[in-house]
Amino acid sequence: MTQLTQPMPITIYDSMSGQKRPFMPLEAGRVGMYVCGMTVYDYCHIGHARVMVGFDVVVRWLRHIGYDVNYVRNITDIDDKIINRAKDNGESIYQLTDRFIKAMHEDADNLGCERPNSEPKATDFIPQMQHLIQTLESKNLAYQGATGDVYYAVENFAEYGKLSKRRLADMQAGASERVNVETDKKNPFDFVLWKAAKQTEPQETKWQSPWGVGRPGWHIECSAMSTCCLGDTFDIHGGGHDLQFPHHENEIAQSEGATGKTYANNWMHVGFINVDGEKMSKSLGNFFTIRDVMGQFHPETIRFFILSSHYRSPVNFSDSALKEAQTSLTRLYQALKSVESLTELAGEIDKTPFETPFNQAMCDDFNSAGAVSVLFSLAREINKAVNLETDEGNAQALALATLLKDLAQPLNILQLNPTDFLQAKVGETTGLSDSEIEVFIEARKQAKADKDFAKADQIRNDLKAQGVELEDGKNGTTWRRV
Repeated sequence: MTQLTQPMPITIYDSMSGQKRPFMPLEAGRVGMYVCGMTVYDYCHIGHARVMVGFDVVVRWLRHIGYDVNYVRNITDIDDKIINRAKDNGESIYQLTDRFIKAMHEDADNLGCERPNSEPKATDFIPQMQHLIQTLESKNLAYQGATGDVYYAVENFAEYGKLSKRRLADMQAGASERVNVETDKKNPFDFVLWKAAKQTEPQETKWQSPWGVGRPGWHIECSAMSTCCLGDTFDIHGGGHDLQFPHHENEIAQSEGATGKTYANNWMHVGFINVDGEKMSKSLGNFFTIRDVMGQFHPETIRFFILSSHYRSPVNFSDSALKEAQTSLTRLYQALKSVESLTELAGEIDKTPFETPFNQAMCDDFNSAGAVSVLFSLAREINKAVNLETDEGNAQALALATLLKDLAQPLNILQLNPTDFLQAKVGETTGLSDSEIEVFIEARKQAKADKDFAKADQIRNDLKAQGVELEDGKNGTTWRRV
């Protein structure tokens, strides 16, 4: 599918306003987008996969419809969890974070995600964070407590709570039993901007500052990195739904408090992933890394599973849901495979009944689920045309298959050779090798030639029991893994 020369109109749901709005970038034809990235102390989990894939599709579609996108996703490489994990492992924080940054990139690459334009690391922006804190101090929005920590004064920012629709007074009223009121905070909801160093922490986690030796708080990191990379105001700020409060709320307070300008014009939040109907948690034993899942399912199946739901909707992750996604994606690849033996030139078809609803779905707040349904409509038409077994039908099927791949390209699915996907071995499973399967197919072919149909059926059943499905067609027998 050819990229459009003029950006197509698009609507995006904005979490701040709570409604879908026509997207109007600050600069015509250009988009600045910041997404909160990973804290790199462990392998990425399936919740991270949804954020990775969700915003990868946003970027791909915006570029496809004509926008020049500057996609920035940060890396949090200094944090309590990082310090504690490095200490437990007996390694430096940089050894730990470098290893898991590499692992994060491997996972994202396997999921078919393009790398962001830039991936700023928190430890590279310490001076900018300190400057931002000093600006907040000068505006009476920050103060240093008795223990040396520097806090943001939420009561002095009148609009605190506007993203999450929470009023500070209401939160304070219900906070007496739930919030630990630290003695050096003026308000229990004040949050840390700069943490005073502890003697037990390693030297590599300490920086000199106007408030003494210490390190930044989490929230100030994103305010500094986003504005340094994209400017005081940019087009889209994204992240997981769980970051809306307090992280994104605090980013707004810091950034708008310092600049007096709107921080981000559009806020996008990806929905939760539950596992078998429950929130994912290590304590519940339902915590899965991306690598765990790739040991059982093809990476494109995982991507397809994520795309089959709207990015804002909650998703229930389960083995059966992934198997269903695998079956569905297989149907699409089988439609593409069905035209491989057709040598006739593709015919002319009316693309409008498919292109129009596909584009409408994607331009309606990146409704990938609606777009995927159009792909299934196309696959059904391909199968109908192939089953006609006529030259006209074959020509139509080829043209429809080309359109199917073209439409799916901005979603980055259905771009593999169909046989490569259908016959792929996943993970470390010890199934039959390709050559072993071919030996069985030849034995079955001989059995049929000998009219030993019981033996032929037995070979088919034995292969199926070992995860191999045979498909007999006019061009011989093909196979796929199930």
